[in-house]
Amino acid sequence: MADQDTASLGHTYRIGAVSRLTGVPADTLRVWERRYGVVCPVRSDSGARLYGQNDVSRLTLIKRLVDRGDAISSVASLSLDQLRARIRGTDLPEKPGGPLLPCRVLVIGRSLADRLRSTASAFQGIELAGCYDSRETFIQDHRPDVAPDLVVFECPTLHGDQVREIAELVSRSGASGAILVYRFANRGTIERLASRRVLAKRAPVDPEELCRLCLTQRGGAPVASPEPPDVDLLFPISPRRFTDVDLLRIATTSTSVRCECPRHLADLVLALNAFETYSEECELRNADDAALHAYLHAATAQARSMMEAALTRVAAAEGIELDVRGEKSEPDGSMALK
Repeated sequence: MADQDTASLGHTYRIGAVSRLTGVPADTLRVWERRYGVVCPVRSDSGARLYGQNDVSRLTLIKRLVDRGDAISSVASLSLDQLRARIRGTDLPEKPGGPLLPCRVLVIGRSLADRLRSTASAFQGIELAGCYDSRETFIQDHRPDVAPDLVVFECPTLHGDQVREIAELVSRSGASGAILVYRFANRGTIERLASRRVLAKRAPVDPEELCRLCLTQRGGAPVASPEPPDVDLLFPISPRRFTDVDLLRIATTSTSVRCECPRHLADLVLALNAFETYSEECELRNADDAALHAYLHAATAQARSMMEAALTRVAAAEGIELDVRGEKSEPDGSMALK
């Protein structure tokens, strides 16, 4: 990697701060630099290593890849874009050879179980791990050692108060995902199921189509829990959508229904605004912990942006009118109430 001058680095961090932020011991950082040229920190007048935000981002990604099993020699020379692609798995070749293990499906529902018994046996890639006529039978007879990849429910009518029960049944089954076949349900209930990784499919569903859905949902292997997203220090901080004054107005605006969500969301965004400012101030005042506070600043800004989006959606649902950015925005880029 090419040497960088101090001016081009922006904020710089000493090796102790970088070690605390990335989780890589200081001695390991020195070895990676000496043997593999992972990063090329500049030196202060006293000879201390000074790392830029680019270096911190590279080291964070490389640490994750090494922890995941990649050899440091295979990732040390990759660019930031290549490291991000490798984290996502988009640059990895498909794993060779070997027959794909069958998708083990557990079925709850009398008519659905009867239809799938004959179809699944003839459908390549599907294996029935169990069939139960009802949820009560499943709870009574299911053995914990029978761990399916997917559980398929039959539920002719579906209401919001059933979502939690369905999620508990999926958890009890040990499956990593679920498909629910229904006839009548409202859109809100379907969305709640989707948020719990349950795919809802309206009946009638052809058994062969259902088998194909199982293979698609399962993808040939249990669904892995997603890794928490990285906070990239190189990405710019998103501008605020609301001023604190507007948030206070939202919190005190009456809604069409007795819902406290606008007030709660406004309070959350206010708190995130305050901590975002606090972490930025700490980043500027304390050189030793600047890297950690830069991370906290970026993470808080990301959380704040997500909660602002949620607040905008809830405000629209509750009839709280907001100015669209660009039509009547504040000088700092934030949104204002009409």
